[in-house]
Amino acid sequence: MGMTAVEIILARKSGKKEVRPGDVVYPDPDFMMIHDGVVMGAKRELDALGIDRLAAPDKVVMVTDHDVIYGSARAAERGAFNREAARLWGVKNFFDVGRGGHGHIFPMESGMLLPGMFYFDNDRHATNAGAIGAFGFRMGTEISRVLATGTNWVMVPQSVRLKITGKLRPGVHARDLGFHIATLIAQGALETDLDYRVLEYAGDLDQFSLAARAALCSSPTEMRAYGVFFPPSQEILDHAAARAKQPYTPVYPDADAHYEADLKLDVSALEPQIALPGGVQNAVDLAQVSGKRIDHAFIGSCGSGMYEDLLAAAAVLEGKRIAPHVRLFVAPGTEESVKRMAREGLMQVFVEAGAVLLPAGCGPCNDAVIGPVHSGEVSISTAANNNHGRFGAKDAELYLGSPATVAASAVAGKITDPRTVSGNW
Repeated sequence: MGMTAVEIILARKSGKKEVRPGDVVYPDPDFMMIHDGVVMGAKRELDALGIDRLAAPDKVVMVTDHDVIYGSARAAERGAFNREAARLWGVKNFFDVGRGGHGHIFPMESGMLLPGMFYFDNDRHATNAGAIGAFGFRMGTEISRVLATGTNWVMVPQSVRLKITGKLRPGVHARDLGFHIATLIAQGALETDLDYRVLEYAGDLDQFSLAARAALCSSPTEMRAYGVFFPPSQEILDHAAARAKQPYTPVYPDADAHYEADLKLDVSALEPQIALPGGVQNAVDLAQVSGKRIDHAFIGSCGSGMYEDLLAAAAVLEGKRIAPHVRLFVAPGTEESVKRMAREGLMQVFVEAGAVLLPAGCGPCNDAVIGPVHSGEVSISTAANNNHGRFGAKDAELYLGSPATVAASAVAGKITDPRTVSGNW
């Protein structure tokens, strides 16, 4: 019996011919990532154990993406601590403010993360790695163990395969499909449990760009998936080849691989979706909530922060102004996207529309350390999730939509189908 894609990756990185779900392995990662919010805790833990040297500092990637704008003295203290930690640990791959962007986006964009790779990360949205055909494994605060030893035990997860059939209609985005998938799982229409499992996509996948694949990694993560995987298309391989800084080997599942569940989904009739307050699994057709007045909007996050997402929003916003009662925040995923926005005119589109441009990173999606909502306000965004209190006030209504839907809604001042708004980009 063959192996799934993630099983092949874990076997290769663990020096084994094969692995099966439930096996415990100690993979050798291509790199290990630690984000700004947990560096202080990790270093203090290691200091208390007398560990002042990392096992492989050349493999460590430190990222400032959650709290990019210091809104408090505590945030500034943490930033200073992280810079000193990088110096003491000898970490050269330190992407501080203004040097990289969102840790779940810029490695794919820059060629640091390539097809077939494996890495450890403290953050659960390492699932984004599947967009490029790699596997990122979340360690949480136990990332300190990886820093100290260079690896950690991993129990090989079960894999679930979802075969996509049909093409998305014009004006329907990958993020819409992601909400729909999460809802079908929650309702039992797709019979599977993603808890500590890998969702592997199959079928008509060439229609999905790297940005669309990242979007389709987002919602399964909120359904407790521990990994998401796309077999790399030729477009993805070309992207990687143009940026690769080291050798890599793309991975594809064996033809006789075993899956815990084998599912199919026809997407050809899907309409734009809105995730109602409380979770990505509460999606309905946009038409059901069209006209709902909004106060707050946000475009960005690891699920919708790539340049293509910004382009989709700009297509709606060009030549228009957001409604007077709405504030729209835009957080590009990477510093490279910021530069490209300036070169290609998107930055001007957002500014002239009245949007507030934030630095590359998580933006309000990081529990609204910036751009929060007030009690009773209504928000629509592309955030990773819309759990109650995500943006501050617990009684605020938080809706999720695609970048185009959020842009159209910001202009209209109410939830609006982006297909009713003309665009030029």
